[in-house]
Amino acid sequence: MTQPYVNINIENQVGIIEFFHPAHNSLPGDILTKLAQTITDAGTNDDIKVIVLKSGKDRTFCAGASFKELININDAETGKVFFSGFANVINAMRKCPKFIIGRVQGKTVGGGVGLASATDYCMATKYASIKLSELNVGIGPFVVGPAVERKIGLSAMTQIAIDANSFYDAEWAKDKGLFTKVFEDIETLDAEVKAFAEHLCTYNPEAMKDMKQAFWKGTEDWDTLLADRAVISGRLVLSDFTKETLKRFK
Repeated sequence: MTQPYVNINIENQVGIIEFFHPAHNSLPGDILTKLAQTITDAGTNDDIKVIVLKSGKDRTFCAGASFKELININDAETGKVFFSGFANVINAMRKCPKFIIGRVQGKTVGGGVGLASATDYCMATKYASIKLSELNVGIGPFVVGPAVERKIGLSAMTQIAIDANSFYDAEWAKDKGLFTKVFEDIETLDAEVKAFAEHLCTYNPEAMKDMKQAFWKGTEDWDTLLADRAVISGRLVLSDFTKETLKRFK
């Protein structure tokens, strides 16, 4: 399948949410909207006890924002709406009453690092290097920053946000707390994710719900915070610097 999609399959009480885009699993606005809604719906589905978030194919986990859409943003409101898409997905993950297990098979950039950071437990392959590339195009990781900082700490987040042209390998991400385990290949990753998620389904769902709420304590203002951050990104994407930089991607 080469068309973009977001789908969910339920296997042994595990809700497996998968997103895909042929442009290295980048995330245009419509995919972000579907992803946020799918996560929200899975959170209220009694047939699901645990959620796995993954992307399609076997290369890049997520290339972040859709450059095609970024290039076509010509006013601040459109910019705010676009970056709010990432905010809505992160907030949906934050509010979801069920644990979300991340399955990261390959490189992840920008908004993709935000998604991985917003999972509750994230496993990856050794190929899953990460990069916060936003400063490269004159923006900055404002929307995903709170999720990344919460997961790996301010110092590490600052490092990769400023060093916007470098990939940091999966072991670095594991050492900083983004990934819990790193595996040699996708087959091993998938087996471990499946076994772990299904084992979690044997636990008390009320306990997991209360644990998740406790884990995310202190983020209650993120509806407002991430919306405000989307405004900043929406303004910066209109700057002369960013407009000139994005022309290279046409």
